[in-house]
Amino acid sequence: MVSKDNSVKTTDSKPKPGLFKRVFGRREDSTDAPPPDRVKDELPEQTMAAEGSLEELEHDLPPSETASVGTPTPGQKRSWWARLRNGLSRSSGSIGEGLAAIFTKRKLDAEMLDELEDVLIRADLGVVTAARISKAIGEGRYDKDVGVEEVKAVLAAEIERVLTPYARKLEIDPGNKPFVILVVGVNGSGKTTTIGKLAAQFKAKGMSVVLAAGDTFRAAAIEQLRIWGERLDCPVIAHEQGGDASALAFDAIKAARECGAEVMVMDTAGRLQNRVELMAELEKIIRVMKKIDPGAPHAVLLVLDATVGQNAISQVEIFGRVAGVTGLVMTKLDGTARGGILVSIAEKFELPIHFIGVGEGAGDLEAFEARDFARAIAGMEI
Repeated sequence: MVSKDNSVKTTDSKPKPGLFKRVFGRREDSTDAPPPDRVKDELPEQTMAAEGSLEELEHDLPPSETASVGTPTPGQKRSWWARLRNGLSRSSGSIGEGLAAIFTKRKLDAEMLDELEDVLIRADLGVVTAARISKAIGEGRYDKDVGVEEVKAVLAAEIERVLTPYARKLEIDPGNKPFVILVVGVNGSGKTTTIGKLAAQFKAKGMSVVLAAGDTFRAAAIEQLRIWGERLDCPVIAHEQGGDASALAFDAIKAARECGAEVMVMDTAGRLQNRVELMAELEKIIRVMKKIDPGAPHAVLLVLDATVGQNAISQVEIFGRVAGVTGLVMTKLDGTARGGILVSIAEKFELPIHFIGVGEGAGDLEAFEARDFARAIAGMEI
């Protein structure tokens, strides 16, 4: 059961020796925690790359009272659209400037279509999508005046057509209790912050949630998740910094079962997709999860940083093979002019896109909708 102070208690009349220490771990300032220097020396340099200090991350945390994230009202919808369009302004602005430079004072010809294709490829829309959009623009328009707004309309329609099959909400199956979500990705992609925002959405829908601080390499990530848990009234299962993440996974699922949680979300350490030993550790986490629940994890979400561009494609490929990624979350779309990478990824891997993020606030992560994204990246109104 879960007590008012967010601790997990076992159902046994006599508590098992060391259970609290094993499940919740020790704070980094405890006397028997491993010395920070020793932990640091044992970890690969790439793994130690920080995603931001706790002080830098605290402004991402939700207010004490979670806002409703159910079916949006017209006002909420408009508010998200404004944030989305503003967040994608660098991408839409780059595309718009390219279109304006091409479609001026000339009738449509093959050279213009080649230039259009180059603009779309530079926006990371992908060669296949860029070629198809150029072909669609050319149909019935040769030797005619073509305006920028007309091109934007065709662009938005094509992007929407590509993305619509993959715009799927994350469904929580009540038959799996807890529904285990494993969140993976490279350093700096925003996994921990995304987990907090997802937990806020689940809680707003009335679900009970347990969080697992599986990024055991970073004390800031563990503490950040604890703060999210306090704000959202979610139990947080954590071990000491540098602990075994697979053992944490086992304890977290067990604790979530004992307290009757509907959802358990586990953070993981950022790992580069080309580090074999770190990817092997991720495989171990999944194997251990299956020992306690053969169906777990029920969802594996890969968090992608839009600013890395084409590198995101190799991330999807490697994490998909190792962890069996079931869906994508793309963050930091407001930080790049190449937001079209999401289109390339969708067309290549055919994975569901569950959420996108266009800012640091708790309300800047929303369920992905193909039409909204397509019109925003094309620089059109809703």
